[in-house]
Amino acid sequence: MFDRTQLILTGISIALTLQFIPPVAALPLEAAVQTAQTNSNDAADRIYQEAEKLYEQGTAAAFKSAIIKYEEALKLYRETGDRAKQAIALNSIGLVYSLLGEQQKALAYLNQSLPLSQAAGDRKQVASTISNFGFVYLKLGEKQKALEYFKQSLPLARAAGDRSGEAITLTNIGNTYSDLGEKQQALEYYRQSLPLTRAVGDRRGEAITLNNIGKVYSDLGEPQTALEHYNRSLSLSRELGDRTQEATTLNNIAVVYLTLGETQKALEYFDRSLPLSRAVGNRSNEAVTLSNIGKIYSDLGEKQQALEYYQQSLSLSQTAGDRSIQANILINLGAAYSELGEIEKALEYYHQSLHFSRAAGDRIGEATTLSNMGRIYDDAGNRQEALKYFDRALFLKRATGDRSGEATILKNIGLAYLKLGEKQQALEYFSQSLVLSRAVGNPGIEAVTLFGMAAAKRDLGKLNEAIKDIEASIKIIENLRTKIASNELRTSYFSTVQDYYEFYIDLLMQLHKTQPKSGYDAKALAASERSRARSLLELLKEAKTNIREGISSDLLHQEQQLQQQLDDIEKRRIELVSSSTPNQDAVENLDKKRLELLQKYQQNQTQIRSTSPRYASLTQPQPLALREIQKQILDKNTVLLEYSLGEKQSYLWVVTTTEITSYELPKRADIETAARNFRDTVTNPRYRDLPKRVAEASANLSELILQPAAAQLGNKRLLIVPDGVLHYTPFAALSLPKAAQPNANNFLIFQHEIITLPSASTLAILRQNYADRKPPTQTLAILADPVFSLDDERIKGKITQTTTEKLESNNLGLSRSLRTSDLGWPPARLPFTRQEAQTILGLLPPVSSSQKFDFDASRTTATDGSLANYQIVHFATHGIANSQNPELSGILMSMVDDKGNLVNGFLRLTDIFNLKLAANLVVLSACQTGLGQNIQGEGMVGLTRGFMYAGAQRVGVSLWNVDDEGTSVLMQKFYQKMLQEKLAPAAALRAAQMELMSQEKWRSPYYWAAFTLQGEWK
Repeated sequence: MFDRTQLILTGISIALTLQFIPPVAALPLEAAVQTAQTNSNDAADRIYQEAEKLYEQGTAAAFKSAIIKYEEALKLYRETGDRAKQAIALNSIGLVYSLLGEQQKALAYLNQSLPLSQAAGDRKQVASTISNFGFVYLKLGEKQKALEYFKQSLPLARAAGDRSGEAITLTNIGNTYSDLGEKQQALEYYRQSLPLTRAVGDRRGEAITLNNIGKVYSDLGEPQTALEHYNRSLSLSRELGDRTQEATTLNNIAVVYLTLGETQKALEYFDRSLPLSRAVGNRSNEAVTLSNIGKIYSDLGEKQQALEYYQQSLSLSQTAGDRSIQANILINLGAAYSELGEIEKALEYYHQSLHFSRAAGDRIGEATTLSNMGRIYDDAGNRQEALKYFDRALFLKRATGDRSGEATILKNIGLAYLKLGEKQQALEYFSQSLVLSRAVGNPGIEAVTLFGMAAAKRDLGKLNEAIKDIEASIKIIENLRTKIASNELRTSYFSTVQDYYEFYIDLLMQLHKTQPKSGYDAKALAASERSRARSLLELLKEAKTNIREGISSDLLHQEQQLQQQLDDIEKRRIELVSSSTPNQDAVENLDKKRLELLQKYQQNQTQIRSTSPRYASLTQPQPLALREIQKQILDKNTVLLEYSLGEKQSYLWVVTTTEITSYELPKRADIETAARNFRDTVTNPRYRDLPKRVAEASANLSELILQPAAAQLGNKRLLIVPDGVLHYTPFAALSLPKAAQPNANNFLIFQHEIITLPSASTLAILRQNYADRKPPTQTLAILADPVFSLDDERIKGKITQTTTEKLESNNLGLSRSLRTSDLGWPPARLPFTRQEAQTILGLLPPVSSSQKFDFDASRTTATDGSLANYQIVHFATHGIANSQNPELSGILMSMVDDKGNLVNGFLRLTDIFNLKLAANLVVLSACQTGLGQNIQGEGMVGLTRGFMYAGAQRVGVSLWNVDDEGTSVLMQKFYQKMLQEKLAPAAALRAAQMELMSQEKWRSPYYWAAFTLQGEWK
């Protein structure tokens, strides 16, 4: 239960800004020119000033050009024998190499500079160079060595009267103490530096020192004080045009917001920091920000995306040679692999991190790594070894003043004691963690700690106290969730916290057992509704709102530009792939660029939502409670069956207009085994035509999930809200065994209409969306029997390797989707879809229907807006459900036009979301259209929600690859019942299924049970 809630400590990199002391010859240009007039080194001085101008541009390219100029000046200074200026030039070259991440080269040049300035008797330059040695060693992570150099430099700068150099050295000493975890010592040095920096008019130095003071306050758990200093620093950096410092401070502000649970704000600041670091060529800062973005994705459950960011970050940090940053990234990589279950790989990264942290004197990083290693031992059941690691980590966190880290480790120790059965000791550690997490304003740790306290109190029998703690925890979770603007990330995050709701439901149902009249079962049902399909609720709420109204023209222009750039890339890709000798490297480069643009497009969509006044004005849709479900969703002939599958036990709530009854069911694993066996039996060619085998499998699952409530069902309509594996289950083919015939098929469809829903609350939002719209004037639009390939008999020409490749490139993402389905390439024609469509059309007057066959059954037809005029929209073609990447799910339309040209015929999920429909019913007479990615807490993410968002009241879909002829017969009967006998869609589907199964050829549930209705039942 605690695998996801025991947050493994991961390193957040906060960038301190080091300062190097500029060489004494770095004079303003005017002063340099005056000097040159009286100095034989005038040519060298001019070149040196050119180098300075390049350096001030702050980009990697400019830095490299500056080095060339510095080298030219150095050569001339050597020719004239000017050792003082040689020292200055060497110092400058060394520092630029350091900024480029080449620390060993930097040291080599500084080692040449120091003896020259000493020989020249230039105390100011000697102090500067010694301080800059400290700068480089701090970049290398050798903190004690850096501190030695800084402390050598400080009295020399004071003796030379170099107040600017003194201020910089004081700041760097503060940085070193901060990295060593001695925060108060760091503040003392910063406070000495700040007035000196202001006195000499060094506004850049002032911005740097303010940033670093903010970092210390952030570490000390004082986020508001940190933000005050960061914002003052940011303002100065922008006034000065210092993009490097601006990027650093933006990163650090993002970290504060992340700690405060403001995930969306954090992402926005990271996204502003990253391009600035790239523009100035600061690889260390870029590595830090990439790692931090990766941590956000990891915390939100997107582990693979997090790994991509971490690997990019690690490569950059290795190039930059910053061991402290490398240690942090290695911690994050280890944590990600640990959560993915790859323990050996996680430990490998942790051991590397430990080595780097200790070598760099990074006690905070060392403590984090030790804590994470303790989590691995804890997960493996070695509690005592875990506690040893936690204790060492706790000592270091306290020594370094990292209160947020301390709170996390205290929470981890509490969880270890809880697993040891020492509940009271666990509570003591949780209590300490709770106080600290609230003091530093870290809601994420607070939520996990409250969860742990609730578990300990439940085990102690203090159920009412446990309820208060878990409700407080869930309140935090709900608040954090709303602060994520991206729908995809919000869904991913919600899936990581489902254990909170499962625990809460289980606790309420325990109380219901002892107090059955107190309404705890109703509260548990409400908790179940809160735990599922929340992103779908919000999408449906948004569907009626034009969220682009009031958006800045810049954002909308950016959206159009990104769409155009994506289109341009696809056109170039088609040209490359369609050539006789495709350049695979060029194709791969385009694919990489396309991925980058898609990520930017997603970010743009998130920005549109987060800045939209119309979106902001939308109230968060609230899931329904019992009374609202009874009043708004049900009638006297309709029963709700809502399932919640749990690790130790599962639950079923049966709700009518007047009462609620709850049942405890077996644990999730038992139900999953029976459900998978049932589905396999129904769909496997070896078993599906064996009635006894099907009956046994059906009865086994039915006994677990239906039998307890059988007496309540009567002949009523069933609204089913499934959970987990039950989303894949054909409920129509389940059975309630008759006493006289225990092995006979008494299918549920015999007595009941069946409709499935993502949640009961979803239906309420759907009804709100179509309550006031005018019904379409036309009855039926059918798109059927598309042309999939050039060797189709409806066109002339033969398929070749070249045309196959071009066909793939035209249908973006389709080839990848097909590889994950059972379809070949190109897809085979479905001959019975034409017969199906023609029979259905014959049930209506031609004036009230539209038929699009062959080339006209195209993506263009589906997206031109004309479908909004029809009450029923029917697609008779192949469908693809991608369980890994639902955005690659879709419907296959014609891929060839009537002139034999290859066209894009893949109607993807993103296209479906953008359709504008007013349909009472959308039917997807295709394979697996009811499937998609089954996300914990959200349910099935696929085509159904796309059509619901587009405006469909209900959607008819399939749960597996259906037989072409059998589907055609079923669809014909379904429409006959609807259009001629005037049955409601659910009743019509039931009647059609029963009629089909009565025929020997189609009696197996394989042929008729795949189709289900989702959405409105009326």
